[in-house]
Amino acid sequence: MAIKITRTDPRYPMLCRSRNLRWDGNQAEAAAEIELCETAEQAAEALQRVVNAGMRPTIRSGGHCYEDFVVNNPGGAILDLSLLKSVSLPGDGTRYRISPGQELGEVYIDLYKRRGVTIPGGSCYEVGAGGHISGGGYGVLSRLHGLTIDWLSAVEILTVDGKGHVELRRIDKDHDPDLFRACRGGGGGNFGVITGFLFDRLPVAPMEVVNAHLSFDWATMTEDNFAAIVMAFGDYFAKRGSEPDTWGLFAALGLTHASSGRFSVSLQFCNPDGSCDDLKPVEEFLDLFQAFGPLETRASAAAGEKRFAQRRPGARETLGQYSIDRLLWLEATIGDSGGGHSGRAAYKSCYMKQNFTRAEAKCIYKQLTRTVPGVDLRGSVMAVDSYGGAVNAKGMADATSVWQRSSIMKVQFQQYWDRPEEDAGRLQWMREFYTDLYSQQVDAKYAGAPYPNEYYEGCYINYPDCDMLAYAFWPQLYYGTHDLYSFLQQVKRRYDSNNIFHHKMSIRA
Repeated sequence: MAIKITRTDPRYPMLCRSRNLRWDGNQAEAAAEIELCETAEQAAEALQRVVNAGMRPTIRSGGHCYEDFVVNNPGGAILDLSLLKSVSLPGDGTRYRISPGQELGEVYIDLYKRRGVTIPGGSCYEVGAGGHISGGGYGVLSRLHGLTIDWLSAVEILTVDGKGHVELRRIDKDHDPDLFRACRGGGGGNFGVITGFLFDRLPVAPMEVVNAHLSFDWATMTEDNFAAIVMAFGDYFAKRGSEPDTWGLFAALGLTHASSGRFSVSLQFCNPDGSCDDLKPVEEFLDLFQAFGPLETRASAAAGEKRFAQRRPGARETLGQYSIDRLLWLEATIGDSGGGHSGRAAYKSCYMKQNFTRAEAKCIYKQLTRTVPGVDLRGSVMAVDSYGGAVNAKGMADATSVWQRSSIMKVQFQQYWDRPEEDAGRLQWMREFYTDLYSQQVDAKYAGAPYPNEYYEGCYINYPDCDMLAYAFWPQLYYGTHDLYSFLQQVKRRYDSNNIFHHKMSIRA
């Protein structure tokens, strides 16, 4: 049986915590118990017991849920899959298996050492595979190899039928194909409890990568130079970045608040064959920013620039006028990836189909240089990630539940702080920033959100933001304006007719 943790257990205070401390502290709202499951059979038994007791189950694999979808579940139970880490299953043959409780770093190490392959997943070591994969997670290798769900062959999932009976299903394109598609990016906590991801094949891991990092001084930054930097970054991925020889280039523009002192451009690169023999795309990308006086730095990055902080020592070399780090791929991937506890945090997102307009760039400058009396905005960042490439392969939108297949960049707004008394001021600034930015290139009736149009492809479900629930059109922000959300509602009605699996932003049946 699963390990049952109740309020009287000394482990309860630790195991009922959220990584985002904004959701902690209300004992009256906390779950009644936690079920630690090491196998699919244990998870099935625990889920059946919870359902029979009339309790609401919430599911946790790694614990990085940005919103309050798990820990505050009064009278309910958390099914914690962090111990469910089996990497093989009898009868799978040569297939690869990832368990939901495996951290991404563990997945990378295991797949690389056993088979020399990898998944194009996220760059934070401690993120749990369950939520990351089911929500359409992306990462440093996604421009080169697409999303992890694009490689997914089958899923093991526990569903609950209309009579309350728990069933373990193995689903694929031939068995429960609609449910399989829904699990390929529809978001966690919607249809059941995933206990395993199966892959017939996976991409070969790169042999090596190069990292580079440039930073810019806010103290000498003008609005015109800032706009030029932002637009140069976007222009590259709107044009040159669409060519396959650049797909191994993943870049991040970390636009921190001016109070942080600097903002940055970071990149990781390998050629399509997994080598770093031809570094022309790196040099031409870095050349875009030389006119604006970057300060090259190897110092530890500020909050929001964690993914490309200095790694463990590797080979330092010169590329033209730039210093770069050449690292073995696994060394770069499992280095200091910034996956630790975040304290209090808030997030928002946007997919971008085009480069920033000058008006958008100026709006970003205005907000990042704006001060709010009594509010410390250090730890605030608008992180712009390169996207597209293999992600935008034709046909994958119809095979999966990630419909955003035309974007060239992906934006994540992030806030990190420690004290509860800072909540109101920080959240207000972040909301005002987001509303201001996304009231320019959208129809007035959608003002305040990146509603799908020629500029935007809405928001990313793995960066859930309950502020969006204020809009009647919030499902279209995450699932598009065509028929995907209706499809997911049909799947929900068929496989979870009693709405056993629900949270604030779950699929509405």
